[in-house]
Amino acid sequence: MSIILYGISNCDTIKKAKKHLDNLGVDYSFHDYRKHGLDSDLLAQLEALFGWQTMVNKRGTTYRQLSDEQKQQLDKDSAMALMVEHPALIKRPILRTDDQALIGYKAADYDNMFAKS
Repeated sequence: MSIILYGISNCDTIKKAKKHLDNLGVDYSFHDYRKHGLDSDLLAQLEALFGWQTMVNKRGTTYRQLSDEQKQQLDKDSAMALMVEHPALIKRPILRTDDQALIGYKAADYDNMFAKS
């Protein structure tokens, strides 16, 4: 099974998610948007899973730095363009397996995803 954690390495929530996965003994790869890039194909795949509204991190500094006009005119196309340009605008982490995906970090969700059956 392929397991990929997407995010930005200096994010505290990413650090918590990585520690949790390590504690669960999960073998995963980490895709840092800043180091490995974020192309429109990957973004489109993620948007299809979650929807662009869910993906926009409205609590982060990057969103708060957008102009009022940018925030008011935010639609799918403008949000997608802004997320490619500013990956920190994407809610994190995103965790993908072959058949599941989560956005955001909740320990219980991670536990459920990787519960031993």
